[in-house]
Amino acid sequence: MKTGQKSWTREELILAINLYCKLPFGRLHSNNPEIIKLAKLIRRTPGSVAYKLVNFASLDPSLKIRGIKGAYNVSHLDIRIWQEFFNNWDVLPFESEKLLAKFADTTIEKLNDISEEELPKEGKIKEQMVKIRVNQSFFRRMILATYDFRPFPLIN
Repeated sequence: MKTGQKSWTREELILAINLYCKLPFGRLHSNNPEIIKLAKLIRRTPGSVAYKLVNFASLDPSLKIRGIKGAYNVSHLDIRIWQEFFNNWDVLPFESEKLLAKFADTTIEKLNDISEEELPKEGKIKEQMVKIRVNQSFFRRMILATYDFRPFPLIN
C-alpha cells in the first residue's frame, strides 16, 4: 500500500459491490456520477472507488466468459467480501442496501423511491415487504447494467 493510503473496510467494500452490481463494466470510471456519489459518501476519491470496482470485475465470472479482464490488484479482503456477497445472494444485497441507506443518512424506502403509502402499517410485515421490494430494485438495476441499459433481445 502506498504511503498515505488507508485500507478499505468491510462496509466500504460491501457498498462498492452494491454499486458494482448496478453498473455495466463500461461505466466503471471516475467520471461516473454514481461513483463520485459513493466516493463522497465513504470519503474516498472517485478514482479509488472506480479502481476498486475494476478489481471486482476481475473476479466476475460473467465478465471472464466474455473475455473481459479487470485489474490485477485484488486484495485477499476483496476476494473474501466478493465470495461472501455472492454466496449469500439472498441476504447481502438487502443488507448492502440497508448499509447504503445508513451511510446516506436516509431510509431504504427513500433510497429506492418506495412510497410510504405502498407499505403496510405493521412493522413486522413492513420489514418483509421492504426486503422484497428493495431486492427487486437492486436486481432490476443489476440486470439492466448487465445489458448496458439496452432493450433486452427478443427471443422467438
